[in-house]
Parts: sequence; structure tokens; C-alpha cells
Amino acid sequence: MTNRLPAIDYRPPPHTGLDIQFQDQSLLVLNKQSGLLSVPGRGPDKQDSLAWRVQQEYPEALTIHRLDMETSGLVVMAKNTQIHRQMSLLFQERHVQKQYIAVVDGLIEQADGKIDLPLITDWPNRPMQKVDHDAGKASVTHYKVIAQDAQLLTSRVELRPITGRSHQLRVHMQSLGHAILGDRLYGSDRVQEKAQRLLLHACRLAFRHPVTHESLDFTHETPF
Repeated sequence: MTNRLPAIDYRPPPHTGLDIQFQDQSLLVLNKQSGLLSVPGRGPDKQDSLAWRVQQEYPEALTIHRLDMETSGLVVMAKNTQIHRQMSLLFQERHVQKQYIAVVDGLIEQADGKIDLPLITDWPNRPMQKVDHDAGKASVTHYKVIAQDAQLLTSRVELRPITGRSHQLRVHMQSLGHAILGDRLYGSDRVQEKAQRLLLHACRLAFRHPVTHESLDFTHETPF
């Protein structure tokens, strides 16, 4: 079955230089802009991406993990295949701490909590994901409310995904009844109109360096 969703017109932000947060002989840590693909998509009009831009300057750089096109924030890339294998294993074994900031619709009543809802691709509507308690893969997110706006009826939350499923944070918050503002896939028209972009930012990555074994902890200020 083919995707019934309308195609999104891809207009990546202008390339004004890489926003490098850290680099050494093994790793690159970068801040990705909202609206930029992490890796090239299908078709010649979707080749511009963070990976493509990085590889113009660092041809050896390899993608380890991705952020959704509309999500901004921290991404780590490997500078050789051995580091790529080691870092991929750290992500796979959940030894990388990830933290996001989001602004969601509505006032969340519970100050913090755990969302444990298994996810699977919604094939007739891909790339959308959905909750499926029978066939879905285990997906866990911890959330904490850090501010609320009673006038705008929004909540600012800290999100800590334990697993790394596609669209996990977006589906989990929508399933909680509090979709992320600006979400063009999972948000209602009202939710989409509340923000010009998806208000989701990967603000922290922490892990042990695969070569030096030093504890690294990167943070990036949320741009909204």
C-alpha cells in the first residue's frame, strides 16, 4: 500500500556553515537545524542533509543516529568505521543518555511520569508510527514538566527516551493527549497552528568516549 499522506515540500534551511560543538580524531558533535534532514532522502530534491553537508568537509564522517527533519539539536557522527561500530553499539545497548525539550499542547496534570507504549510503523500511512500492544516494539519515555503557560495552555517538558524508536517522542506525547506543538504528522490543525516549527530539541547527549573512555556530556540551549 502506498503512503496516503500528502508530500511535504522539502525546503532545507540555508547552509551557513556547520555548527560544530565538539570534534577530535574520532568524533564530531553537531547541532542540526530544524527543517534539515539528518541523511539524504529519496529523490534528487532531498539530497541536502546534515550528513551531506558534513561530508563535504569531512568525507570520512559516518552517521550513527538521526533526528527527525523538523527536530533540532545534538547529533554525533563517527570519523571512521571502527568508531562508527563502537558508537552504534553504545546507542544499541542504551549507554547514551539523551534528553530533549519540547513544548506540548495543554496543561499536563502529572508533574512527571513514564510512558511505556510499544510502537510499530503504520504502513498504510508511513512514515507515521502507531501504538500497537500486540506487535509493537518496546518504547519507553520519561517526562518531567518544567513550566506551564495557563494562558496559552501549553506545557514545557523534559523528555528522556530510554529506547530510540522512530517518532517515539512525538507519538508518546500525542498518545498522552499532549501533542508537540507544530507537529505536522501527529498534531491537530490547532496544534500545528500554535508553532511555526516542531517544538522539539535534542538538548543533551552524554556517553563515554569510545577511545579515551572519558565521560562526555554535551548540552545545547533550546532555541524556543
